[in-house]
Amino acid sequence: MSKANAAQKSSDTYLGRVVAGRYRLEARIGEGGMGVVYRARHVLIERVVALKLIRPDLRGETHLRAWMLREARAANRVDHAHIVDIHDIGETEEGELYLVMEYLVGTPLSAEIAKGQFPQVRAIDVLEQMSAALGRAHDLGVVHRDLKSDNIMCTNRGGRKDFVKILDFGLAHLARDPRLAPKGAVFGTPEYMSPEQAKGEEATAQSDLYSLGVLLFEMMTGQLPFRSHDRDALLEMQRSANPVNPKTLRPDLHPDAEKIILKLLQKSADRRYKDCHHLQEDLKALQRALPSSPWEAQPGGDAQPAPPPPPPPAPSPGVAEWATRAAHFGRMVSRAYPSGDAPQEVNRALEEAWLLANRASRLEGEVASHMRKLEALERRGRALRAEIGRKVEELAQEESRALREASGENEVVAQVRERLLAGERAVVQSRAQADAAERQALPLAQLRGVFERAGQAQAHVDARRELLAEHEMRAARKDAQARDLRRQIEELRGQLARYAEAMEEDLAQGRERVAQRTREGLSYERSFAECTDVLMRHLRGRPECRDLLEELARDGARGPQSSVAS
Repeated sequence: MSKANAAQKSSDTYLGRVVAGRYRLEARIGEGGMGVVYRARHVLIERVVALKLIRPDLRGETHLRAWMLREARAANRVDHAHIVDIHDIGETEEGELYLVMEYLVGTPLSAEIAKGQFPQVRAIDVLEQMSAALGRAHDLGVVHRDLKSDNIMCTNRGGRKDFVKILDFGLAHLARDPRLAPKGAVFGTPEYMSPEQAKGEEATAQSDLYSLGVLLFEMMTGQLPFRSHDRDALLEMQRSANPVNPKTLRPDLHPDAEKIILKLLQKSADRRYKDCHHLQEDLKALQRALPSSPWEAQPGGDAQPAPPPPPPPAPSPGVAEWATRAAHFGRMVSRAYPSGDAPQEVNRALEEAWLLANRASRLEGEVASHMRKLEALERRGRALRAEIGRKVEELAQEESRALREASGENEVVAQVRERLLAGERAVVQSRAQADAAERQALPLAQLRGVFERAGQAQAHVDARRELLAEHEMRAARKDAQARDLRRQIEELRGQLARYAEAMEEDLAQGRERVAQRTREGLSYERSFAECTDVLMRHLRGRPECRDLLEELARDGARGPQSSVAS
């Protein structure tokens, strides 16, 4: 063990601990207001994950734990390529909440923004991926609530740079409970908070859209739209201050990018984009208008080739190496006691080590079989969630267009109705003039002109009534279409919820079986370490065993809990 690793372990008592009977915490990789994130590894299966432990002071908040589990499961049902995968959700035996997520290698968006303004193509590409993920989430009723540059990870995937992953869906809502305020809970991130959130109102899908506007402003200009060291001042800016026009900070900003930013940053949610689907249409149109060359080759881009991603963490010794370790000890015992007169304690320890290595090897095979079944079940679940999600997304896109078209028709209806009212007033006035002219016994030519004008006014009114009826009918059809699409969406969402609940129950049962077998493996591990410690006490000082001891330490063939190299 290196000095750095030893120092880290000494400062974090959780390192080395096994969570939920399956995941050993290897290294701390992040920390936030809601908890600590560790790199973890399944104790028997070679699977590296990121495991988030929610703050210990939430243990007693039973209703919050139940809410958080529901929220995390709802987020997991979104199943989108640009949202971090959640493999497992639950509580430890000590009542701690944990989330097991895919282990990502990448850079937070905040670190990329710290380097300066993004090329416009790059900024729009990043935002387009985020809006696609949020569109799917919003369609399924899930709101992020705390979008910020620290919650966006830029990774490499399939040779594509800046493959976006959004983290921490829904967790910010947990911190809103006022009972957590005395414990130092953070109620969101003021720099990215929507005006309605800054007023203490509940976050909605429109709030996420505002946060997208802040992120696009930041990527394009290299700075936030509102900045202050005082939290209250910053919240007031979000509530009432207008942002500086981004074009003053970046003169070459494309006019359509400027429009998108300013529309997203509207104080009134009604004046922002109606949904992410509408935003995506504008982003894709802007992508077609911007240069098609890779952003790395453009001014402000990183012309240097991207460094290769770091290699995955080295695996820790598995049970397959226990037999190798037992064999090493067998050779050492033979050297140390060539006449076969080893102490009974040494013989028992060596025999037990062989027995445990065999048992652990068989157990590893059983757990691997259970894990393959679980992973197959997870894949089927993800495939079905993705299929339903895509159907919902397609319907929601149609609904978005139908609602916008209905809104356009209703605007025309309002305009035609206003002109109709004006025309009706003109008809009343022209009829009054005709009656007056007739009473005055005006010449026939003048009377004809007065009555013609009255007839024309009435004809205009009749035409406007027909036009009004036509646009009202179109608006009604679009509204009916949107309602029907919403009904289909809700049916699919209900289907997804029912399926997911059944799938989660099956997965929970399978995970518990794996946990039980893994706990058995951990008991083997402890016993194996005890056996090898006995052997080490007898063999460490024997000169004829020195080369084998060095080989054993050099190969790293030791149980995780043993003290071979100590």
